Amino acid sequence: MALPEVPIDTFTNTGKVSFVNTRDSERAFVTFLAGNGDYVKGVVGLAKGLRKVKSAYPLVVAILPDVPEDHREMLRSQGCIVHEIEPIYPPQNHVQFAMAYYVINYSKLRIWNFKEYNKMVYLDADIQVFENIDHLFDKPGGHFYAVMDCFCEKTWSSSPQFSIGYCQQCPNKVTWPAEMGSPPPFYFNAGMFVFEPNQLTYESLLQTLQITPPTPFAEQDFLNMFFQDIYKPIPLNYNLVLAMLWRHPENVELENVKVVHYCAAGSKPWRYTGKEANMDREDIKMLVAKWWDVYNDESLDYKPEQDASPEGETFSRSSIMASMPEPAISFIPAPSAA
Repeated sequence: MALPEVPIDTFTNTGKVSFVNTRDSERAFVTFLAGNGDYVKGVVGLAKGLRKVKSAYPLVVAILPDVPEDHREMLRSQGCIVHEIEPIYPPQNHVQFAMAYYVINYSKLRIWNFKEYNKMVYLDADIQVFENIDHLFDKPGGHFYAVMDCFCEKTWSSSPQFSIGYCQQCPNKVTWPAEMGSPPPFYFNAGMFVFEPNQLTYESLLQTLQITPPTPFAEQDFLNMFFQDIYKPIPLNYNLVLAMLWRHPENVELENVKVVHYCAAGSKPWRYTGKEANMDREDIKMLVAKWWDVYNDESLDYKPEQDASPEGETFSRSSIMASMPEPAISFIPAPSAA
């Protein structure tokens, strides 16, 4: 069955008729931003990266109220759709995290309430896209897609996987002990995932959070538990966690990597000094340089198209989305940790 189409002059009032799939307007990338720090540089870099690979879909930025206006304007000037969301805090007993700042990451759950989209690809602000990944939106619905994580770094020292040297990236190197029962289910990195916003799912996420025991990796552990039954792994080329370069080099084909996740300590390109552990590697230096090449490329800055186009010219899907007003969203009040 053919996809529904709508005349573009519905949006432009130019009188010239071209067509765009309405389905495309229901897809978007989404990222998350809090505070007035330097992560806004990561979002700007991500917006420019998606533009460089000629993605057809916009970048939505879910921001907390503490993001200052100049940062919001910076994002809008790069063609981002800015959505303010209310924070979500975990229950009071959720206090033991691997990193203190993880507590605010529960606010990411708000993106399941972005009901104007039927499918989204979430990307952390410290991610860069180096090849077009629009095809991920075409994956069959009803599943949660993400890349399996690695358990070899010391940040996982509290996990049973780390304690016995087991990692799902190389399950045959150290087998799971029979006396410990069945091996744990596949565990994904929540810095990148493909999901479907849904009101019922959103409400269930908030309700389930209130009765879930605290875990070290905050919303990542929570999402792994919540979506365990519908999770489907995708290749690590869609979310290269940098530790894979020194923990599992045999699994990495760097020339084929589409998405790089600068989450290792010291690897944020806008903070990079090369002094932290593993940061003096040539492959790390190359990937940091690639990020800066995108960020500094002024030709990738967003350029709004004119309202009127030359005779015979049509509007692109991305330009339509960037020029549409930001839709209003109703939010359920966030649970308080006070």
